[in-house]
Amino acid sequence: MPLLILGLLIFIGAHSLRIFANDWRSRQVARLGPGRWKGMFALVSLVGFALIIIGFGEARMHPVALYESPTWLRHINALLTLAAFVLVAAAYVPRNHLKAAIGHPMLAGVKIWALGHLLATGMLHDVVLFGAFLCWAVADFAWSRRHDRAAGTRYPSGSLTGNLQTLAVGVVGWAVVAFWLHALAIGVNPLS
Repeated sequence: MPLLILGLLIFIGAHSLRIFANDWRSRQVARLGPGRWKGMFALVSLVGFALIIIGFGEARMHPVALYESPTWLRHINALLTLAAFVLVAAAYVPRNHLKAAIGHPMLAGVKIWALGHLLATGMLHDVVLFGAFLCWAVADFAWSRRHDRAAGTRYPSGSLTGNLQTLAVGVVGWAVVAFWLHALAIGVNPLS
């Protein structure tokens, strides 16, 4: 569990700089230049992500049950995860109504993904991982929405093409993970 917690602190800490140290972050970007800052940010994020993966794997070897979820919540989680994949796709597909309405669909997707997994899984390592991501996504979403309002940020309006592309990318991404990658990488079939 210590590696999981360290990885979460590094990964989420790096992704929380805008929330808790935005002025410092801006000074570093100005001092280092955007390219160098992004490279360092990516390196720190990768280290944190690798530690999360290793730590989660190690923590799964010593499970501590906190609660047991009913089977039907696993099915609800599959639907919530589908919605999360569509929201994450909306962050990258141009001119869709989700991005126009929400502004930060990736953070909304992370919130839904984490909440769904908390409902469906009850081991300590699951609660630590998904609880941390849920807390971070809630905080970052709230900060980002406040920041957008203060800055008068407007997102481009959506189009039918953008909506259909978002839906297609999200559903295909979810299907690849749900039907193949999740069982291969995590060892759990989310649809069983």
